[in-house]
Amino acid sequence: MNSLILYFTAPRRVSLRVEGLPDPGPGEARVHTRLSAISSGSELLIYRGEFPEDMAVDETITALSGKFAYPQAYGYSSVGEVAELGAGVDPAWLGRKVFAFQPHASAFVAPIEALILLPDGLPEEEAVFLPNMETAINFLMDGAPLIGEQVAVLGQGIVGLLTTALLARFPLASLVTLDRYPLRRRASVDLGAQVSLEAGSPEAVSEALRALQGGRAYPGADLVYELSGNPAALEQAIALCGFHGRVVIGSWYGSKPASLDLGGRFHRGRMRLISSQVSSLTPELSGRWDKTRRFQVAWEMLDAIKPSRLITQRFPITQAEQAYRLLNDNPGETIQVVLTYDA
Repeated sequence: MNSLILYFTAPRRVSLRVEGLPDPGPGEARVHTRLSAISSGSELLIYRGEFPEDMAVDETITALSGKFAYPQAYGYSSVGEVAELGAGVDPAWLGRKVFAFQPHASAFVAPIEALILLPDGLPEEEAVFLPNMETAINFLMDGAPLIGEQVAVLGQGIVGLLTTALLARFPLASLVTLDRYPLRRRASVDLGAQVSLEAGSPEAVSEALRALQGGRAYPGADLVYELSGNPAALEQAIALCGFHGRVVIGSWYGSKPASLDLGGRFHRGRMRLISSQVSSLTPELSGRWDKTRRFQVAWEMLDAIKPSRLITQRFPITQAEQAYRLLNDNPGETIQVVLTYDA
C-alpha cells in the first residue's frame, strides 16, 4: 500500500511524495489518517528554515527521530482508524479510532504502543487537539497558578488559547491576554479571559491594566506566560511581571535569539524565568504524575472545552502548500488549520 506524505523541502517549500508502506510487523498496526492538525509554532519554524540544525527533532517520539534537516517529514497530531494489524496484536484494535504523534501522511505503520485510543464518543476534531491541550496542561503545572493571582498570557495562538481556557477555570483575581490579531483576541475572551489587549509597548499595556483596576497602580502580574513564539515578547513578559513573580516561557524560538535587558527591575525584582516543555514533567511532580495521567486530564479537558470551535480552516492534504502559505502570510486570519484526508 502507498501513503501520501508531506515533506518540508526548503524554506517556504513543501511537497507531497507517494511512498510505499510496509506491511505491519509483529506488534504493529497500519492506520489510515482522517485528520491532522498543523502546529503554527514549530511547523512554521521548519517551513521558514528557522530550526536549529544541530538539534534532535524529538527524542521522545519514535516517528520524529533524527535531526532537523531538509527534506523533513514533520507533524505530531494525527487522528485515524486502524486498518490492518500485525502478528500478536489484539484483534480488538481493528477499526478503532486512534491518535498518534505522526508526521502528516495519509497512512502510516506504527507500533501499537505508539497509538492512543480515542475515548468513546469524543469526536475526531476534538481529539486532534490532544498535543496542544497536553502542552497547555504542562504550562499550568509549571506555572502553578494560585487563588487570587493576577495572570497574563502573551500570545493567543492555539496553545495560548487553550492555556487561557484552562486558567479561566481557576479562581484568579484577573486573567489578561495579549495578541496582535483581533480574531484571536475575540476567541480569548470567549474562552474566559477578562480582557484581551493588543500587544504593544509595556507602558501601554500597563496603563491598560491600571485602567482595568480602577486606576490603581499596577504592581505587576504574579504569573506571566510567554507563548507568542516571538523572542521580543519575552522582554514585555518580564516588564509585566511583579516582584518575585514567575515568567513561564513556553515558546520555542528555534534559531531566533532572544535579547534581554536583565540589568534593571528584573534583577531587583527577584523574578523567576521558568522553561516549560511538554516532553517532560516538572521533577517536583514526577513522584505522582506521569504522561499517562497527564493524557487522561488532557482528554477530560478536551471534552469540557471542545476546542474544535477554534478550527478556522480545513484543507485537503493535496492543498497543504496553500495551508502553509496562509499561515505564513496571513496569520491574523487563522487560529487552527487542519488537513483532511479521503476516507
